[in-house]
Amino acid sequence: QVQLVESGGGLVQPGGSLRLSCAASGSIFSINAMGWYRQAPGKQRELVARITGSSNTNYADSVKGRFTISRDNAKNTVYLQMNSLKPEDTAVYYCNADAGNGWSGNWANYWGQGTQVTVSS
Repeated sequence: QVQLVESGGGLVQPGGSLRLSCAASGSIFSINAMGWYRQAPGKQRELVARITGSSNTNYADSVKGRFTISRDNAKNTVYLQMNSLKPEDTAVYYCNADAGNGWSGNWANYWGQGTQVTVSS
């Protein structure tokens, strides 16, 4: 099985910064795209940022210029650096990855358990 574990969420004031991390573990033979999604109360889950296996990136318009996604393939880890945070960035942030399972040999899409980010004064 493949597990994704997020860390780095918390409470921050408007204009502040946070860095989220998501480490993939388990029986993995390869990871392709990785991404971050978020879900605010009463809203649908939305894509925040995504990075492919070749490190091509795309971002939601609402976070362009403020958030940066990156990955460390040696550590099977994806990061989300969030700067100039706004109250509307408050949400549960979920890590997502397309990973190949080393036991079954099959590719599947996996989700982390989520980490809360709250932007408030």
